[in-house]
Amino acid sequence: MKLASFTASGRSSYGVVLGDGILDLGRRLGERYPTLRAALAADALGEIARAASAKPDVAVADVRLLPPVPAPDKIVCIGLNYRAHAAEAGLKVPEHPSLFLRLTNTLVPHGGALVRPSVSSDMDYEGELAVVIGRGGRHIAAAQALDHVAGYACFNDGSLRDYQRQHSVAVGKNFVATGGFGPWLVTHDEIPDPSQLTLTTRLNGAEVQRGDTADMIFSVAQIISYVSAFTPLGPGDVISTGTPPGVGMARKPPLWLKPGDVVEVEISKIGVLRNTVVAETK
Repeated sequence: MKLASFTASGRSSYGVVLGDGILDLGRRLGERYPTLRAALAADALGEIARAASAKPDVAVADVRLLPPVPAPDKIVCIGLNYRAHAAEAGLKVPEHPSLFLRLTNTLVPHGGALVRPSVSSDMDYEGELAVVIGRGGRHIAAAQALDHVAGYACFNDGSLRDYQRQHSVAVGKNFVATGGFGPWLVTHDEIPDPSQLTLTTRLNGAEVQRGDTADMIFSVAQIISYVSAFTPLGPGDVISTGTPPGVGMARKPPLWLKPGDVVEVEISKIGVLRNTVVAETK
């Protein structure tokens, strides 16, 4: 299933994407599960699947998509997790995952605007696979980790490289409205093996990144296990799993995002996350 959060006619809801329409689950199940995150917490995917036999209520074109989980409790990101990306950066393959956290106000949905801040022009793209947790836990064994996954989405880990270098990764990755997330969540049953996906990033229609998740240094299962060792994971938490080679920072000259640019992150079996870059207005 494809599960999306959205607004339509002044109300927020969520539902199942069926072709070019959406089955509005907020209307059907909202008293018990008012949000997709609440439905995940209640382990209601089976009930949602049964409801998905009904006809769509609204066209995708008539709604404004939100991030699949609009307000996750945690957004954990993994740095340097593709062998080819480590090679282009001239760095050794890490022995352990490198983690940093994102704030909720950095998230931008499919169709939303990525904001290049006024204090920097060194804005970079990073197409990534995002994992959404369905069943929470602590000290999750890698062998059981995929059982805790609700599904997967596309992510663009927009990065201000000068602030990343001069201050910290946390600062460079946490400017407001720099993290694209969407367009929807594709449930784990449709992607039983997340190591068999192809990720492509395009800038203004030109391919700038291509990689296979098989090139990940740490698998999705290993990442979930590692993250859950330091913090409990809960339903709706998001883990973004790193980027393949081709980032703008590694190019000569560097390729920075500018207002008017269109960035697309496409992942096989999931879809395309598309965002336009705009300048910050004071």
